[in-house]
Amino acid sequence: MRRADRLFDIIQLLRTAAGPLTAARLAAELEVTVRTIYRDIVTLQSRRVPIEGAPGLGYVLRRGFDLPPLMFTPEEIEAIAVGVRLLRRTGDRGLQEAAASVLSKVTSVLPEALRAFLAAPPVYVSGQGAGPPPVADLSQIRAAIRQERKLHIAYCDEQGRQTRRTVWPVVMAYGIEATLIGAWCELRQDFRHFRTDRIQAIDVLDQPFPVPGRILMTWWLASLSESEQAAAQLKTTPGAAPHAAISPSR
Repeated sequence: MRRADRLFDIIQLLRTAAGPLTAARLAAELEVTVRTIYRDIVTLQSRRVPIEGAPGLGYVLRRGFDLPPLMFTPEEIEAIAVGVRLLRRTGDRGLQEAAASVLSKVTSVLPEALRAFLAAPPVYVSGQGAGPPPVADLSQIRAAIRQERKLHIAYCDEQGRQTRRTVWPVVMAYGIEATLIGAWCELRQDFRHFRTDRIQAIDVLDQPFPVPGRILMTWWLASLSESEQAAAQLKTTPGAAPHAAISPSR
């Protein structure tokens, strides 16, 4: 967690607490050391956040303190509301929990007149979408993408064929029926897409990509473009063979 996020969370915890919170309680909630909380409290107090208390006794936030309101237009508020609700359709529990946290934080710093509008906006988003995969941990996969770590997966394709592969995950693609991983496959020496609901086992390897992730993303986007061009050519060229740059995993 970034320190700026932790400072914000300390204020939020103190704001909503019914009584004083000790440094130990704050440390347990934020999964840091008590010493870190002491330093953070001093930092917040030096920035004129009215936190009162002392080590061993606990801390409280003086009533009436509020963060400067975030100024959103009604269009921006609707964008946040729709985005958060769309995440409910992904089957990614980690993102769903993060979205709920974002919504709570944004709501808490909005002016009172706008809070109700964000809580009950005039929008509706269908709850239907891809369910959570039975085995794959999507938070783990997203972390591997960020950290540029290889994955070893046991995969079963739509024909029931089982393979074990080492892949370099590049991107998560959230579809209506399934969530996919776009990755370079060492077995096929090409980009492939893997449905997360067909992954039967997964391990994050302590092996970094041999190529920076940003370059892999560029290559992946280029391969998508090639597939689109090939598809357009198939429409105008009788008997043309399908292009395999981004074929289903096999």
